[in-house]
Amino acid sequence: MLRYRHVVRLLQQRSYSAGAASNGGGLPGGDKSGEDLHPIRRTLRLLGNDMRKVKEFFVPKEQEPEDKGILTQSKFQFAGEKGRDPTLPDDFQTHCDVLIIGGGGVGSSIAYWLKEKARDGLNVVVVEKDDTYTHSATRVSVGGLCQQFSLPENIEMSLFAADFLRGAKVHFGEDVPLHFTPHGHLMLAGDEHAESLMRSSQIQNELGARNELLTADRLAARFPWLNTEGIVLGCHGLEKEGWLNPLALLSNFRRTASGYGAHFVSGQVVDFEFLSQTDISVVAGSNEGSYTGLDKAIIQLPDGTRRTCKFALCVIAAGASSGQVARLAKIGVGPGMLQVPLPIDARKRFMYAINSQAQSAPGMTMPMTIDPSGIFIRRDGLGGNYICGLDSIEESQSASVDPQFFDQHIRSKLAKRVPALGEAQLVDSWAGSYDQNVYDENGIVGPHPYYHNLYIATGFSKHGIQQSLAVGRAVSELIMDGQFRTIDLSRLSFDRLIVDQPMYELNNVLS
Repeated sequence: MLRYRHVVRLLQQRSYSAGAASNGGGLPGGDKSGEDLHPIRRTLRLLGNDMRKVKEFFVPKEQEPEDKGILTQSKFQFAGEKGRDPTLPDDFQTHCDVLIIGGGGVGSSIAYWLKEKARDGLNVVVVEKDDTYTHSATRVSVGGLCQQFSLPENIEMSLFAADFLRGAKVHFGEDVPLHFTPHGHLMLAGDEHAESLMRSSQIQNELGARNELLTADRLAARFPWLNTEGIVLGCHGLEKEGWLNPLALLSNFRRTASGYGAHFVSGQVVDFEFLSQTDISVVAGSNEGSYTGLDKAIIQLPDGTRRTCKFALCVIAAGASSGQVARLAKIGVGPGMLQVPLPIDARKRFMYAINSQAQSAPGMTMPMTIDPSGIFIRRDGLGGNYICGLDSIEESQSASVDPQFFDQHIRSKLAKRVPALGEAQLVDSWAGSYDQNVYDENGIVGPHPYYHNLYIATGFSKHGIQQSLAVGRAVSELIMDGQFRTIDLSRLSFDRLIVDQPMYELNNVLS
């Protein structure tokens, strides 16, 4: 490079000196009417011009001072702070390019991926009504990462998450460690689901996962603490499976997205304002010929005041509250395509921390174990600590813990499958809600078929935290590129609800 610059300067000096002998013909702005026609000087002058162009191409120019205002992409035609109400706090955005409703694992992941791609080129606002995450599904996540799904899309999303987490320090730094524990999952099946487990394992291994099928005898030999009564087959993950701290992953999403310039607002979207757009025509449904789109969100802040935020694009990623937010947008209560609701209900998960000092209790290499009865259990660090739980099939938004639930519904099932834990001491308990897609128990990802500026990312039915990485990237690709690029999730779009083509996920994989 030093030699290159020396040659450039030398040629430039020769070029200028040649031009000076020709009445300024070779100098910028000189009178070219008397240009020197000497062939050697003219050749040197041309070489000098060419080398200057080469230098300008390879050597970056000094950057101009950055504008302190919020820069936005021209495709969205917003000016960030333009029109901001001066009476509002400085961090409240009255205009944005992308408004994400829900700041849990999925919503914060979308914000992270958008800002990772666009940085100052996109104004992203995330609205979260529970910024302490007391009632969030992330709080009752066991942090599982597992490829033991039946649908290729879910398998590929989990594989993507595993590859991403392998380089998590590169993406997030080391401020909030994820504490990934790579001891796999053990999914148990009786007669009814053994064949399905076998077929799913074949698909998983074909797509790049690594797991093994174990008969009851082999399970008993491999895991002496396990009672295999009623078990026909087990699928044990060998690579790219385990569990992590879900709140740490969420914290990294938020911290990194905020560092890139995303705005996180504590508040709740309580309504939308609509805008009639005459340049868009609807060609199907009872509202044919007229189109009314989403224009602004009305946000209620913690002090009770209400503010509006005008957006170019909106994403519903509100977890268990997604169905309620969709109804505010007339989804499920409007005409035509808007008659089809977003089928998301809240389901309750009960979580318990237990401790056992029994010598025959599972050791450090215990995989996360999912029993056909629905209970799940994994190790939690050292000292004989475990996390276990059970999901309720009834709709509930409550985060209260029933003190009798563990003894009534979990302890007996746990004692049957892992006898050494039958007398385990109950240390702590908590509960919360997660978003359940009651249509086919699978995520809904992609644009809404009626609103041209609305995307949906919800309904992951207990798989949310491990799928948040891939879903966040997928939604960012739809917004930035107009299509899926990393993983094609087209089959998980809202359209399948309209044409009644469910995408059933047969395996009850936890995260």
